[in-house]
Amino acid sequence: MKSALRLLLCLLPLALAHAADRPNILFIAVDDLRPEFGAYGKDYIKSPNLDRLAKSGITFNRSYCQQAVCSPTRSSLLTGTRPDTTKVWDLVTHFRVALPNVVTLPQLFKNNGYFVQGMGKIYHGSLDDPQSWSVPWGTPKAETYALPENVKLNARRYGVDPDGDNAPVAKGKGKGKGKAAKTAKAPSPTVPDSMPAAKNIRGPAFEGADVPDNFFQDGKVAELALSTLRDMSKKKEPFFLAVGFVKPHLPFISPKKYWDLYDPAKIELAPNKFRPKDAPDYAILPGGELRNYFGIPEGHVPDDLARQLKHGYYAAISYMDAQVGKLLDELDRLDLRKNTIVILWGDHGWKLGEHDAWCKHSNSENDTNTALLLSVPGMKNAGRRTNSLVEFVDIYPTLADLAGLALPTHLEGVSFKPLLDDPQRPWKSAAFSQYPRNAGKSGAGALMGYAMRTERYRFVVWVGRDDHSKIDALELYDHQLDPQENTNVAKVPANGELVEKLLAQWRRGWPGAKPNVAAKL
Repeated sequence: MKSALRLLLCLLPLALAHAADRPNILFIAVDDLRPEFGAYGKDYIKSPNLDRLAKSGITFNRSYCQQAVCSPTRSSLLTGTRPDTTKVWDLVTHFRVALPNVVTLPQLFKNNGYFVQGMGKIYHGSLDDPQSWSVPWGTPKAETYALPENVKLNARRYGVDPDGDNAPVAKGKGKGKGKAAKTAKAPSPTVPDSMPAAKNIRGPAFEGADVPDNFFQDGKVAELALSTLRDMSKKKEPFFLAVGFVKPHLPFISPKKYWDLYDPAKIELAPNKFRPKDAPDYAILPGGELRNYFGIPEGHVPDDLARQLKHGYYAAISYMDAQVGKLLDELDRLDLRKNTIVILWGDHGWKLGEHDAWCKHSNSENDTNTALLLSVPGMKNAGRRTNSLVEFVDIYPTLADLAGLALPTHLEGVSFKPLLDDPQRPWKSAAFSQYPRNAGKSGAGALMGYAMRTERYRFVVWVGRDDHSKIDALELYDHQLDPQENTNVAKVPANGELVEKLLAQWRRGWPGAKPNVAAKL
């Protein structure tokens, strides 16, 4: 017993020294950020800090989430498993119900000697996971709106979850209460003197008031992250700091200085304001989440309003970008950047009028294609892009791999660390996403749509949620000829052989799409 204790005491300094040599992780989650900013070649969006991060790392052009809505995608990424394993397809189910003993990504780092802290939106809403953190997760409280009339309007709403699907939440637990900012005139829909008793009404969908960054949640989260970085810089153990920013999530709110970065006359509208031809009616829905906000009509969104919404979305990106910049600056000031891996991801894509629809909640390219930036100290391909297919379930094994941690056996993704050395090497043959719908054709019952994105095609198989042998509909989009996914060609007779080939690949699933396993189509 004494000899074992002496051995442990001898090994402890070595273990601590090894832990101190491991890289820190700055893990930045962004809500509703589609891959449309400077790093993705869209220089009309002012994102200097995201672009700075991209120049020090790799930009993934073809990164895909596993389900395009907040809780399922975050649960999948943070457990390294897919929605059919987490059993999280909605906004209220915790992954620990199906996976009570799963080791999450931050938990793995905590178990390996890291100090792990989370703040802001990491897990969805109140679905926190205490096992993941060294200290309790927390988010500073802040106002949703700044203008008094918007605070008043928002307080009258009938509580709904902001992530859509019209899932009710307890009344009185929303934001937007308290002292409002006394600010100058700013863009906002006109608020009437009285409000009718309308279901699911919230405050306006956008606002740009003259307030400081820390008036809203993201500014407060950034301040908390800065103070936490200063504390962590004094610790001996490496850290894993998870920072979640909520913008550009609805409502599109930001301080006015970010709204003023954009000329509304130069904001272009979606070119394909129509549903995909020959696709099932349920494939893409109009966007009920947006209709929870005041002033948004049912049906088509008029061009003037659409332009204001895009203006607000862009401004919210620039506001979030400024907060990211503060974190990068502090890493440099504290001399931590040389040993800190920085990863930034948007939890899913987003529609801004494409297919005459808004928000996420579908299997489309707009919704499943995600923003992903990864910067590793000393990487030889900094500033490069890769078109290789990667998935959010791959982030867990990649970060663990980069930190030299043993991978748990439950993971359903693969480390894409090899892409950092060779961004153009052959990789996965497909990426997989899914989304549920309540009913199929002619009342066929609850469905699950499984999407497979290959090098050239997006293929979606709609099956009974409880019986995958019953196919309700198929979708096929040829990205070489139809990159906007405007026409479903699954029923074109000439594509019959291709459809059967894709069905066979889809049935092999994600295990059959691992790097160098299945041939590309």
